[in-house]
Parts: sequence; structure tokens; C-alpha cells
Amino acid sequence: QVQFQASGGGLVQPGGSLGLSCKAIGLNFRIYGVGWYRQTPGKERELVAGITSDGVTNYSDSVKGRFTISRDNVRRRMSLQMNMLEPEDTAVYFCNTQPPYRRDDRELWGQGTQVTVSA
Repeated sequence: QVQFQASGGGLVQPGGSLGLSCKAIGLNFRIYGVGWYRQTPGKERELVAGITSDGVTNYSDSVKGRFTISRDNVRRRMSLQMNMLEPEDTAVYFCNTQPPYRRDDRELWGQGTQVTVSA
């Protein structure tokens, strides 16, 4: 059964750094493009960073130059290093395939991890 387990969130001051980690369970991880998404109350979930199965990365304009995504196919994990954090980065962060994994015709999401950027 496919599961995505994100961790590493927390409270950080503006300008600080945080690293997120994700473990993908039950997934043939190496063949998928994967990504980090985030969501704030009342807004649609958005993709902020993605990495293809070949290691090609893409970022949203809002995080480009500050966030770095990476993957470890052997351990079936992906990471997101977030630097120069801003209050606008406050959100719940989720990991998933790109596009999101579907089961029974529905997108499958884990619980995510909360990131709060505040003084």
C-alpha cells in the first residue's frame, strides 16, 4: 500500500533554514517524478519543487533560488532544503509523485508536515 510520510517541519524565524524529508512506502520510487507541494487554509495545494526520475529539477518562481529538492532512489526518500525562509512560506508541506499518485481514481496524500515561519 502506497504511503507518503513527510517530516521535519517546525517553527523557524524569517531568514532561517529548515530541511524536510519524505519516505515513500510501497512505491516503485525510482520510476516516478516526485515533488513537494504546500497548502495554506483556503488555498489550493501548489507544487513548489519537483524532480524527475532522471534528476531534473523544477521550482515555482516563489521558491526558486531558496529551496533545493533532492532524491535518494536506493532509500526511496526525497528531501527539501529550504533556506531564506519567509513568512509566506508558512504552510503544510506534502510530498507525492508528480503528478500526484492516484488510487481508486482519487489522489492519495499523506498528513504532511507543518512549516511556520514567524518571528
